[in-house]
Amino acid sequence: MPAEIYVHPDRRPAAFRPLKAWRHMQKLIQDKEDTEQVFHIIEALNGKSFERNFKAFIETEAGRKLLAEKPYLPPLLDDHAWIRALPEGTVGRAYIEFMEREGLTAQGLVDESEKFRSAAREFDDDYKWYGNRLRDTHDLFHVLSGYGRDALGEASLLAFTFSQQPGLGVIFISFVGCRTIAKHAPKNARIMDCFWEGKRNGALAEKIIQQDIIALMHEPLEVARARLGIRRPLIYKETLKLLGQHGIKPTLQPQALAGEPVAA
Repeated sequence: MPAEIYVHPDRRPAAFRPLKAWRHMQKLIQDKEDTEQVFHIIEALNGKSFERNFKAFIETEAGRKLLAEKPYLPPLLDDHAWIRALPEGTVGRAYIEFMEREGLTAQGLVDESEKFRSAAREFDDDYKWYGNRLRDTHDLFHVLSGYGRDALGEASLLAFTFSQQPGLGVIFISFVGCRTIAKHAPKNARIMDCFWEGKRNGALAEKIIQQDIIALMHEPLEVARARLGIRRPLIYKETLKLLGQHGIKPTLQPQALAGEPVAA
């Protein structure tokens, strides 16, 4: 690892703790809005994958440049005034339309992660900055990949994210989420194919985490998708339509992740 990388000397190596992950997964199934549980599951299962992903990141020219500058995204992403001034059809305009439609803010995700961090010892080093960047680009992943915030969309997006940033915690949540939805979906609904499609699309795309996010916001959305090699989630869209035809909407309500059908 290059000498300029700072890792706090008191930071302990990550441990693999599957029983802890399972307990937090049960809480997440009971309440999908309890986002804090996601951080616990990822932390418990990812083991050394975070360190490996960070090392791969800083081995790229783009990663080294970003680490040297250490941009902090939430204030920029939550300042909708400059983004709204961008031309219609840009990534930025699509982003604020998504965030406002869903009632989300970048700071809101920061607050959820801080709940997790308040229960753990945290260190102000380069690992923390990298973890923040992974967190702060999550909703931009939604916009670029085409996955919605319904339970199936969130689970499929995590499969996409796994291929971008491998980690057992992320793929575990994705797989369990899709499996539980599939249990109560019509037999011809291609729920697990959505999982595999997300995983495949993430692998084929350029690493979003390495992008200059501010410059990306200025690009036309379809141009950015083409440049990054992001394919449309066709199976996911078809599956959502099929579920709707059966009166099932995989909403953000707790029973959706638990696999219980919710009337549209």
